[in-house]
Amino acid sequence: MEKIRAAIKLLLMLVILGIIFIWIMMPTGAYRNKWWPNIKVTVNSTYFGTQGATMLIFTFPVLFVASLGCVYLHLGKKLNGNKKESNWKINQSGWKRPLLVKGSLGIVSNIELALFFTFIVLLIWSLANYIHLYFATITPKSAAAKGLKVWQYKLDESALAIAVVGNIALSFLFYPVARGSSVLPLFGLTSEVSIKYHIWLGNIVVILFTAHGLCYIIFWGVTKHINKMLRWDFADVSNVAGEITLLIMLTIRATSIPRIRRKMFELFYYAHHLYFLAVVFFILHVGFSFACITLPGFYIFLIDRFLRFLQSRQKVRLTSARLLSCQTVELNFSKSQGLNYNPTSTIFVNVPSISKLQWHPFTVTSSSDLDPENLSVVIKGEGRWTTKLYELISSPSSMDRLEVSVEGPYGPASTDFLRHDTLVMVSGGSGITPFISIIRDLIFSTSTKLDHRAPRVILVAAFKNSSDLTMLDVILPPSAATPYDISKLQLQIEAFVTREKEPTTHDNKAMIREVRLKPRPTDAPISAILGPSSWLWLGAIIASSFVVFLVSTGVITRYYVYPIDRNTGAIFSWSLKSVLYILVVCFSIATTASASVLWNKKQKVMEAMQIQNMGTQRELESLPHQSLAQLTNVYYGERPNLKKMLLECKGSSVGVMVCGPTELSKEVAAICGSGLAENLHFQSFSFSW
Repeated sequence: MEKIRAAIKLLLMLVILGIIFIWIMMPTGAYRNKWWPNIKVTVNSTYFGTQGATMLIFTFPVLFVASLGCVYLHLGKKLNGNKKESNWKINQSGWKRPLLVKGSLGIVSNIELALFFTFIVLLIWSLANYIHLYFATITPKSAAAKGLKVWQYKLDESALAIAVVGNIALSFLFYPVARGSSVLPLFGLTSEVSIKYHIWLGNIVVILFTAHGLCYIIFWGVTKHINKMLRWDFADVSNVAGEITLLIMLTIRATSIPRIRRKMFELFYYAHHLYFLAVVFFILHVGFSFACITLPGFYIFLIDRFLRFLQSRQKVRLTSARLLSCQTVELNFSKSQGLNYNPTSTIFVNVPSISKLQWHPFTVTSSSDLDPENLSVVIKGEGRWTTKLYELISSPSSMDRLEVSVEGPYGPASTDFLRHDTLVMVSGGSGITPFISIIRDLIFSTSTKLDHRAPRVILVAAFKNSSDLTMLDVILPPSAATPYDISKLQLQIEAFVTREKEPTTHDNKAMIREVRLKPRPTDAPISAILGPSSWLWLGAIIASSFVVFLVSTGVITRYYVYPIDRNTGAIFSWSLKSVLYILVVCFSIATTASASVLWNKKQKVMEAMQIQNMGTQRELESLPHQSLAQLTNVYYGERPNLKKMLLECKGSSVGVMVCGPTELSKEVAAICGSGLAENLHFQSFSFSW
């Protein structure tokens, strides 16, 4: 199996290098004047029309990587027995060290900055080559033949070149937000980490497409053809569709301004759902053949989005909740035993009684090994939605059931924190939640494996008020009868209460109220939407849906489109053809994904019937984790001296993880990136998506 996986890895690397090579050569004269015409002559047929060559060069290789990548990830999961150790042994600390801390790009590592500049170089290379190719044919005579001056002709061609370069950025825009796709895990990424790449790409797309639109508006204005803004050609580029696309993109970008996003999150959230209309009008603007260049990323995203939609239709089994005195609630869900996830995974939660449309991400605090039948998240009431949730559960009126839907969990395919000698986890407020899952996972490993070497763990937790210290009580699972011994884990907790100089009188008597709920028989345990072999099923969906798409488009093109336009594109409506192919894409994904989900649903129903309903609510004292209390030092009225604490850490490899407010993350990143200690390996978890 290891040899098969190694062969797949080699093949994937070759195909990925081929994809990169095509992007580099695409704006050159050799590609445009020799390679591309020959490919079109060879590939174009009565079944796939003018988009056949584009699908072969740009769509098929990426979907092939995504499908085969699923097999690679599945084999890796089987070889490691669902363990958390990463397969990569290369020391990447130098590349991953934070290089930029302050600035509009956020916290950026060496490798991220290198790849960012490489991508910018690709865009500049492409723009320069396109302008060179387009300008080479512009002469006073050719300009006069079009009724234009030379500078006007060059403006026209420059606008086109900018659009083609913007299309490159658009091609990568949807990969970072496909939460369950195989593309990100192949590169050791998660969607949570990759959100910033989506932001970078989105800004580049908006800038280039805005410049493209402005150039054409100026061009039409100076040539007295401003009425072209209202043109929707039958068999050519539709200007109106392009303008609608740009307006939607500008709307999404405007609502993404940090200040607007923070104050009016719902506006930002709902505006982002206009993405589908933006893609549809973009395809109507450029035609489906050209849109096939950008299709792979959106195709993978659509599969992921439809699977999330199917998972969100099922109400899940919420068995209990623990209410903490710091306006924090721990939700405990039933889960299928076949669902395995890694520490720091995330689920998206929807509570219809609060909002039917809002989905909020929360870090999973449980360990699938330590607690194979339950999944928990800790939610602190800091915003309107989370505050309403706390009030709803803590209400004096009895509540037997809370209707909840979830998407996920999503997380890393593997984690590498076990390779460190010491783990320093720095949290601010509710940023402690991803570290709870890591500690629980280490507790299981040290308790069940005699030869397991776990790193020393230092948790530095900063809280505003002493009441927030009760969040430390959820580090261990809800069950007081857990058979696992925390003493085998080298754990040290340094808790700081920054806004109080002394403990309040009720600190030691803090109550945890547990609310037991009665789920309905129709409520299902949280489970992977595609079952335990989800990677294989996802690969099958990608491959089979693309086959259905090819067969369907072949039939439509051969027997409906081709008899009319004969592959000239001059007779059959571009818009109608684009709409037909968009519908075929949606049909292909919906049918194959639905069939896969229904096939896996039988096993889930059998598991759900084996789970018994839970009883009513009761009040408990804080669970007796005496050993945990002995490992905790609490400091009042001061902030942690992070620089001193980190630089004093001994060992050849010290993993430094941070989750909390932006300023806290930047402070830790600056220390790790300063070069004062070579053994510090930085990793940040996003405080919010």
